[in-house]
Amino acid sequence: MGSTDLRAFFHPDSIAVIGASESAGKLGHEILKNLVEGGFPGALYPINPKSERILDLTCFRNVKDVPDNVDLTILIIPARLVPQALQDCGEKGVKGAVIISGGFSEAGPEGDELQKAAASVAGRYGVRLIGPNCQGVNNPYHPLCASWPLLTRKGAVAVISQSGTVGAAMMDWFSLEELGVSSFVSLGNRADVDEIDLIQYFENDPNTRVIAVYIEGVKDAARFRKTLESLSKPLVVLKSGRTPGGRVAAESHTKSLAGTDAIYSSLFQHYGVCRAETIEEFFDFAKGFAYLTPPKGNSILFVTTSGGAAILATDTAEQEGLQVARLPAELAAQLEGIIPAHAIRSNPLDLTGDANARMFQEVIERARPYYDTLGVIFGDPILDASQVVTPGANELIIFLGGAEVERSEKLKMHHLGIPVFPTPERAIRALAQITPAEKKASRAKHTFLAATGRSQLGVFESLNFIKSKGFDCIVNRFAESPGKAVHHAHLIGFPISLKIDSPDILHKSDCGGVRLNLQTPHGLRNAYDHMMEKVKAHHPDARINGVLVSAMAAPGVEVILGMNRDPQFGPIIIFGLGGISVELFRDVSMRLLPLDRTEAVKMINEIKSASLLKGFRGQQPVDENALVDGLLKLAQIAEEHEDITEIDLNPVFAYPEGIVVVDARILRA
Repeated sequence: MGSTDLRAFFHPDSIAVIGASESAGKLGHEILKNLVEGGFPGALYPINPKSERILDLTCFRNVKDVPDNVDLTILIIPARLVPQALQDCGEKGVKGAVIISGGFSEAGPEGDELQKAAASVAGRYGVRLIGPNCQGVNNPYHPLCASWPLLTRKGAVAVISQSGTVGAAMMDWFSLEELGVSSFVSLGNRADVDEIDLIQYFENDPNTRVIAVYIEGVKDAARFRKTLESLSKPLVVLKSGRTPGGRVAAESHTKSLAGTDAIYSSLFQHYGVCRAETIEEFFDFAKGFAYLTPPKGNSILFVTTSGGAAILATDTAEQEGLQVARLPAELAAQLEGIIPAHAIRSNPLDLTGDANARMFQEVIERARPYYDTLGVIFGDPILDASQVVTPGANELIIFLGGAEVERSEKLKMHHLGIPVFPTPERAIRALAQITPAEKKASRAKHTFLAATGRSQLGVFESLNFIKSKGFDCIVNRFAESPGKAVHHAHLIGFPISLKIDSPDILHKSDCGGVRLNLQTPHGLRNAYDHMMEKVKAHHPDARINGVLVSAMAAPGVEVILGMNRDPQFGPIIIFGLGGISVELFRDVSMRLLPLDRTEAVKMINEIKSASLLKGFRGQQPVDENALVDGLLKLAQIAEEHEDITEIDLNPVFAYPEGIVVVDARILRA
């Protein structure tokens, strides 16, 4: 089912609370009370076989006893009773059910069976489910607060959360700042409705400008990706389960498949999804997208009464790729007689403790044409600050250290739709998210993918396969004995290298399976014998085909070109610094397919060590076109050979003219 049948959750004409309670403090009482006090405009029906009236509303024994239609039910009853209650809902013609109750898949095998039974019953009757094990829904525009606490302020951000607490914290902050939300949904265990359904729903919701989603994992990778492709509204995501421990915790929390975090980072980057690293960023970034006007460029002027705050702002701006541009002489001249004589005419522009709201206004009006953004830092209790800022203007407002005046003026600005940030760092990072990517420095942080294949080709077979796909490979021969190795070495020409050829050894150098720069037949024979001894000691059960005898590559820049087939998102193309450096520094970039030439160039240029490829310290730049061609060939192999799960070309030597593959590892499913 799509998102079009979710309207019952947000615009119902009638709601039944199954498990409504007379006891204050119980959820069955609090949620019904929030619906009443929140001003729900439709009919409310408490369902409790032991009560006649709750909160002055007539109580019914069963939802089927309600004489009128029921669009939405809220279930706050023991888990074991939920499947039967859903059958009653289905027979009544209920369109949607929110299951607050816990004790389902998060509670073990028995709960998992209950959840499957509940979903099966609901599916049979066409009842859509949110939850179970969730904190409900809230739509201030209807209004309905089938959640807790009671929050009713209308806003522009839709909050979707797999964690009730994380979502409720966002609701709390938006309400405290009197910005409000367009809706809040706690997903819980996602027996039916998931984050994708809701993203699609809020994409078409006229009250929503920004969609903010806390996820631990997605249920349907292909559908999630397709949704991102067509999304027009800003999407801010807080994705947990980034570390191995966090991933395990996420998968035990709501039984989410957390997935490889590096894949999510690559996916979000590709589709322009704004990823928050903390709950604070989650809030700030959503607020920024909802209420800040995207700047045309990255130049910023800080106008401040706090020198310290302006320095922090400058640090963060430069870290985020924003330009703290010099103060033009023309503008400095216009400020004569407006700012104190002892104020330094520079950026940041410190108005000193003599500043008042009028001085800020005079400076803002004159400075606006010269910069893409004005970072206005009210570093003191500036009375009437709210009267000198403009909704929708190129202003970034930071209010710091203003005590009661700050709290009062901030709320006035929020009522005007002007977002205020409490620290320079938080403000700048929010601004950086809405600044056009091509105008600022990008910062990519990726982890390296682990091997996922079941069967490894030998190095000789791997190189031959790669060569057949158009790659230039180092001159090499296969040998199954020291005598054959010497014979091939004479044909190739000394010096040569030896590498163990085994389908059972992933990392040859770790077990002594690589010897370089061998100069003589005698040295080669000794190296062969010692290599076999060490390898067999490390891997006594490994199958050993023989050795690869190779020419020594001329010095060049060592890079890695790779492909890893993720079980959820499919092939991932990898580029980075090669040799042992890839494991040491993990300086890699990644892309999902399809990969085109433009994206391949971006991959090459976004690694931290990209300057090594550009002609660092007087060296000649490497052949970027050859690297791009290599990445595109890998992408083509990934599309044509679905049985290949990993390709690791490392090292690949990059030269001013061309590239040469020196070693290759290929894993098959």
